[in-house]
Amino acid sequence: MKEIRKIKDNVYEIPQEEDMNVPGRLFVSENILNNLDSGSIEQVKNVSKLPGILKYSIGLPDMHVGYGFPIGGVAGFDASKSGEGVISPGGVGYDINCSVRLLKTNLTKKDLKNKKQEIADELDRRIPSGLGRGSPFQVSKKEFKEIMKRGAKYLIEKGYGKKQDYLHLEEEGCMQEANPEKVSDKAIKRGIGQLGTLGSGNHFLDVQIVDKIFDKKTAEIFGLKKDQVVIMIHCGSRGLGHQIASDYIKKMQKEYSEESFPDKQLVSAPINSELGRDYYQAMACAVNFAFANKQLMVHWIRDELKRIFPKIKVDIVYDVSHNIAKFENYKINGKNKKVCVHRKGATRAFGPGRKEIPKTYRETGQPVLIPGSMATSSYVLVGTKEAEKLTFGSTVHGAGRVMSRSKALKKFTGEEILKEIEKKGILIKSKSIKSFTQEVPSVYKDIEDVVNTVHNLGISKKVARLKPEIVIIG
Repeated sequence: MKEIRKIKDNVYEIPQEEDMNVPGRLFVSENILNNLDSGSIEQVKNVSKLPGILKYSIGLPDMHVGYGFPIGGVAGFDASKSGEGVISPGGVGYDINCSVRLLKTNLTKKDLKNKKQEIADELDRRIPSGLGRGSPFQVSKKEFKEIMKRGAKYLIEKGYGKKQDYLHLEEEGCMQEANPEKVSDKAIKRGIGQLGTLGSGNHFLDVQIVDKIFDKKTAEIFGLKKDQVVIMIHCGSRGLGHQIASDYIKKMQKEYSEESFPDKQLVSAPINSELGRDYYQAMACAVNFAFANKQLMVHWIRDELKRIFPKIKVDIVYDVSHNIAKFENYKINGKNKKVCVHRKGATRAFGPGRKEIPKTYRETGQPVLIPGSMATSSYVLVGTKEAEKLTFGSTVHGAGRVMSRSKALKKFTGEEILKEIEKKGILIKSKSIKSFTQEVPSVYKDIEDVVNTVHNLGISKKVARLKPEIVIIG
């Protein structure tokens, strides 16, 4: 910690050493900095040693130790034809395109009265959740390849949604670079039966209330108002993404000597190499699967809520991705650069005018979705031009863990915490008390500190606060 120097409020630098290509840059509050684990700081330094990295290796307020990159880590690599940048599965993660989708409804808080148990039971019954849990939605291998290639758009064309849905997803629910031929049969086998499933760990489905509006004009454009019922879904690419990551880590380990990397978990391939392109195309397949996975859930949520509220309307506000690599353009040292941005436990936070975000939001900037942890608030923010200057258009993806799942099981008694949460009027549905205990609020950083930090930095600005009413844990 002694080597870290303060640049200004909420901005700290890890000075560039001989083997670092760029400095490290931490966008954190003083409180978060003082409680950071040394392992995540070391990972920021290690990432700075990778070839072709631009500006600096970034740690955001939710940062903690991950595989290779810290979770809450961002790095941009030179992707120009003459550039030496690399693409690293460790900078994307195993749960490729783990992402958050927010739905808005025409219900208000009073509509939930005496209905919460029924809503929770019906959604829990319809949406499969849990480790390895399969889905009633089964497709052929040929159709599964189409889903990997075309993402949410494919399912919407088949009747599982409406055009307005994909217009409000990052990448419109489909990365065009996806090539199913770059995905192994083993990965396909792991993913083909999991469409429409929530998964386990910190994946969830929350029914929430808009508790407070900070920016009325932007909230109106996002379609949010006080006491409105909204639904937040957090999940990813399930077994498909995990196997794609495993496959390409092994391929890169075979192709390149681990000794050439600062950490064997940072094994990478040059962006413009055949292996680098193959990984990107396979990664895009997992991204598209994740978009389709949530699209099927949205369809089922609409079905179930229609039974309870015949006049309900459910529309998508936005879907933001984390655990992903993207090719984006930035001005660096006065020159336009094509950059491969790795966001590991970090999301886009583009400001007004970017062509990558839906036309609906180009005047304001894109919605940014920051989930809390069961009993704590979640937030809707808006992206900014400042983020594009400071963090390659990135912000946090959540509060960030401060305790491992194994430590949580040793420290907490899940039954007691469950009772405390339920006393607050929050209804919890979990497949097991073990799953619940691993994700109790105390294992995460203070969401208020994290959100206030990015708000004060200007890399995403507060729009609305959401309060949980029903929480379904994977």
